[in-house]
Amino acid sequence: MFRAALWVLLSLHALPLSAELTQSGDSAFTTSHRLETAAAPAEAYRVMTADVDQWWNPDHSWSKQAANLHLRAEPGGCFCERLPDGGFVEHLGIIYLAPGQEIRFDGTLGPLQGMPVSGRMIWRIDEAGTGAAITFTYMVFGHPEGGLGGIAPAVDGVIGEQLQRLGARLEEEKGPE
Repeated sequence: MFRAALWVLLSLHALPLSAELTQSGDSAFTTSHRLETAAAPAEAYRVMTADVDQWWNPDHSWSKQAANLHLRAEPGGCFCERLPDGGFVEHLGIIYLAPGQEIRFDGTLGPLQGMPVSGRMIWRIDEAGTGAAITFTYMVFGHPEGGLGGIAPAVDGVIGEQLQRLGARLEEEKGPE
């Protein structure tokens, strides 16, 4: 109970400074979320990559178990998930890696995987004051039945939630002042 209350409290301090569905139409959408944290860029990168299972919402995974999520920040790496009976899902594959600065992924998340669409996710870390500014940008394009405009707000919400959870995890790592 205390941990849940702490999580909510910390989440309030880690709200994105900006969030925007920058473009949305039948064949494409772009969402971008940004937050500032007191965590140093190196610490933000470590938590983003080594501790993805500690901040990504397991409700937005196939197994519903965060412990099955992992991110291999290396050439050919991925944001993947272990599934029962030796199964797996690649949520996003790494195509560019500048440790401590930026990770670019190709891939589609959740229900987008079953659609004729492609996606590019960029996680960027910049120095900001005494901490870091973290930006998640997700660009999706393709031609699914019914178009992409209707699903864009839901995807935007999920991406924003993940960045909020990352911010809360970074605050939790920092501990009480």
